[in-house]
Amino acid sequence: MKIKGIEGLTQEQIQMELQRGAKFVMYQYCISVLVMTFKRPSDIYFVRAGEGSVGKGLGFSGLSLLLGWWGIPWGPIYTIQSFWVNFTGGRDVTREIVSAPGGGEAIPQAQRA
Repeated sequence: MKIKGIEGLTQEQIQMELQRGAKFVMYQYCISVLVMTFKRPSDIYFVRAGEGSVGKGLGFSGLSLLLGWWGIPWGPIYTIQSFWVNFTGGRDVTREIVSAPGGGEAIPQAQRA
C-alpha cells in the first residue's frame, strides 16, 4: 500500500515528525453497484504534527456520499461508517507502520511504491 505525504523526507525527518506527534492514517469509502456494496480503505496518509487529519478524508466522504449510500441494505450503513471514520480523523495506523518487519526502515520502502 502506498504512503502519501512522505515524498522527499528522509528516514530521520520522518522519525522526528513522529516524535513530535505526526501519524499515519487511512480513510474509508464505500461504493455501491446494484445490490453489492464495497467498503474500502484509502492509501495511507502521513499527517504531520499540528496538521488536521479530517480535511484529507473529505474526498473519500464525498465519494461515499455520491456512490455509496444507495446500495441496499449495506450502502447506508457503510456510508455512515465511512463518514464516522473520516470525520474523526481517519484510522490511525502509525503503530502498524512503525512496527512492520524491518522496523521504521519499512517507511521509505513504501515511499517508492
